[in-house]
Amino acid sequence: MERYDLVYRLYDEYDTKTLREYQEFVDVFPAVDSRVALEHWQEATEELEARKDEIRSDFAAGETFAEIAARATRDQAFTALDLETKYGRAVNVLVLDVDETLRSAGGTDNEIPRETLHLLTEFHDAGVPIVICTGQTLENVKGFAIQGLGSEIVHSGNLSIVYEAGTGVFTPGHGAATKQLLYEDLDETIRSVFDDVRSRVLPEAPEELRRGCHLQGNEFNVTMKPNYETGSADARDTIDEALVYLIDLLADAVGRTLEGAATDAGIDAAGESDGLTLDGQTVAAWTRAFYAAQDPEIRSVLESEGAYPDLAADAVPDSLAAVLERIDVAYYEADAAEIGSLELNKVIGVERALDVLGVDDPFALVMGDSKSDLRVMQWVADTDAGIAAAPEHASRDTLEHVLETDELVFDRGKSVDVLRTVYALNRLARLG
Repeated sequence: MERYDLVYRLYDEYDTKTLREYQEFVDVFPAVDSRVALEHWQEATEELEARKDEIRSDFAAGETFAEIAARATRDQAFTALDLETKYGRAVNVLVLDVDETLRSAGGTDNEIPRETLHLLTEFHDAGVPIVICTGQTLENVKGFAIQGLGSEIVHSGNLSIVYEAGTGVFTPGHGAATKQLLYEDLDETIRSVFDDVRSRVLPEAPEELRRGCHLQGNEFNVTMKPNYETGSADARDTIDEALVYLIDLLADAVGRTLEGAATDAGIDAAGESDGLTLDGQTVAAWTRAFYAAQDPEIRSVLESEGAYPDLAADAVPDSLAAVLERIDVAYYEADAAEIGSLELNKVIGVERALDVLGVDDPFALVMGDSKSDLRVMQWVADTDAGIAAAPEHASRDTLEHVLETDELVFDRGKSVDVLRTVYALNRLARLG
């Protein structure tokens, strides 16, 4: 019988909704010191197994279909079947963003839901490595990973953390390869620009901005975060102002580098760094024009803040463009303004993590919501190395990519839905 017919039969003839309710109850039942509660859990476990046994006895691949019915809805099961038909292989590594992907301030009180955490442990127990890929600091990620997944999984040797959007990789249990500081591979010119910006970003900020934001505790990237609730009007105003300030501060740091290079070469510099001119314009004006052309959101903020220069981006002097082309300015509305290295990104970090984990032929599930996640999604698409999923509130380009590939879009706070689909995919792929 065709697999599609078997899946139709599974969901038409059995009460899979109740089966999933029993499975979820058994999976996420909290540890309590209550005899009555434990007896209730034991009764639910016995009923769950009895219902699974009915399916096991009625299908040639009964164990597979019993597990699919217990985890996935009808739609998720058919999506899994479509993916298995299209790709013919199981997902062998999870690459997961955290904020607004695994957890969402709007839907889950900014905590990773328990059903999501449990399913991640199921993948881990099945031997599927997990790569947490985030813009957050390492310490923050380690903290919630240990709290949510447990120290045993985090230190199992089968989990890696790509942090600060690819500036470092932390893979416990791998000796000298456990922590890799990828930013140390950058040349001195770029590292000195970042050191300069980092040392001055808060001390030199206008008083109102300094009081309204803080510097995220990164090892390398420079990230300004609001002191107000993310997404609020105050946070938006603060980050919009911070973006303009950060771009100008970056311009000043790059200008100092260019002046130093000119001096070393015996060329007269065109004034002090804060007034350095190139082709009749200040470095700050050219830098604003450069990043406005790179990102429509940045241009929109510069325009609304009265800071958009009427300059052609393709006319940016070569000496300046050569440096700016290596530095990324990122804007996250009402959340963060950041500079990072374009030579370090989540793709570079994920590649290094997979190398340490020994995943030689990856077929990854990549889940994320931002432009930095999109780079990883495009990489796996270009190399036939995986599939992509995103929440419905993801950035426009990220959502477009997901819709154009396998349409794995999930509701805010419901990343577990895609994980259930992939769980079913992996079960079906075992059938060969």
